[in-house]
Amino acid sequence: MADNKIKKVVLAYSGGLDTSIIIPWLKENYDNCEVIAVSGNVGQGTELDGLEEKAIATGASKLYIEDLNKEFVEEYVFPTLKAGAVYEGKYLLGTSFARPVIAKRIVEIAKAEGADAICHGCTGKGNDQVRFELAIKAYAPDMKIIAPWRTWEFKSREEEIAYAEAKQIPLKINRETNYSKDKNLWHLSHEGLDLEDPANEPTYNKEGFLEMGVSPEQAPDKPEYVTISFEKGIPVKLNGEAVDGVTMIEKLNEIGGKNGIGITDIVENRLVGMKARGVYETPGGTILYAAHAKLEEICLDKDTLHYKMNLANTFADLVYNGKWYTPLREAMSAFVDSTQEYVTGDVKLKLYKGNIIDAGVTSPYSLYDEEIATFDEDEVYDQNDSAGFINLFGLPIKVRAKKGLIK
Repeated sequence: MADNKIKKVVLAYSGGLDTSIIIPWLKENYDNCEVIAVSGNVGQGTELDGLEEKAIATGASKLYIEDLNKEFVEEYVFPTLKAGAVYEGKYLLGTSFARPVIAKRIVEIAKAEGADAICHGCTGKGNDQVRFELAIKAYAPDMKIIAPWRTWEFKSREEEIAYAEAKQIPLKINRETNYSKDKNLWHLSHEGLDLEDPANEPTYNKEGFLEMGVSPEQAPDKPEYVTISFEKGIPVKLNGEAVDGVTMIEKLNEIGGKNGIGITDIVENRLVGMKARGVYETPGGTILYAAHAKLEEICLDKDTLHYKMNLANTFADLVYNGKWYTPLREAMSAFVDSTQEYVTGDVKLKLYKGNIIDAGVTSPYSLYDEEIATFDEDEVYDQNDSAGFINLFGLPIKVRAKKGLIK
């Protein structure tokens, strides 16, 4: 397998099972090549602790830890939030939009380091291999990509663990808690083990399963209110306090987590063709999506809102499928930004045992007119006007009925 032309490889490094064993594997299979590890910090928290020491100890020449949180939130999370994009009605795209920002930075480092190849630890069954590689192709179209899972001798995570043990590589998992997890500021995913059978209820109350919050049963018996203020579709204040985007998500993760918000169990259709079951924790993101949608109810006209709802599905597909750096996604974001010009206001929500309950919405640009909508007497709406409207609106139906064409 050795490619003598590959002397230096930049590895997308998380310190998890796959990338932990990839460093020695690369050196064994590519003539003791230099391996430079890169970790994109998008809110993994304590997962980054001790990462440099571990990377060096397992054979990397150096480790870059790049703080991408601000860029991640402002240039990837918020554009997706404004679009209202949700994959298959449930998945808030936590892993999907984190990959492009990480891959872009890895390419920048690979170019600066004069690397011959970029390596990732994504499996051949997953979506992430596509997301990483499409981003790499966008910024380094001629860069060689090494994807060990598509070529190496290991066939399971069990075999990976055995290799790690043989190489004395420390792991934070064991055979009993070997869920495949991905964590960032926005969410945490769980896959594998008992979750591979959709008939099994997730063990939400099992210690150590949920990490970003608690199950609804364990949430407080008293509701908690939050007020989120938006400017042009971007959340800018929490309970009246101005906060940046990263802080907004961190605080809402804490609030939502303790109230059992944002736990999703989904069997999703992967890009590579199979169905896969996962459990996602997205407490803060779920609150933001609910608040943003509520504000749009009063700020967007009917045609724009309905068209945007249709666009949201396509936007979600693009993000899920790794097509962030494409003309269509950019054009759709431009349209979305146009729709958000007057999506400004305050949304109050009540959080209670996993539920998000609307508790009031206001906007200086609200299109809701109480005088027009009232059931009481008004002087701005002539109800007689509706008769002519219905006659014209129903004319095609009337014509078909007279022709005997309605069955």
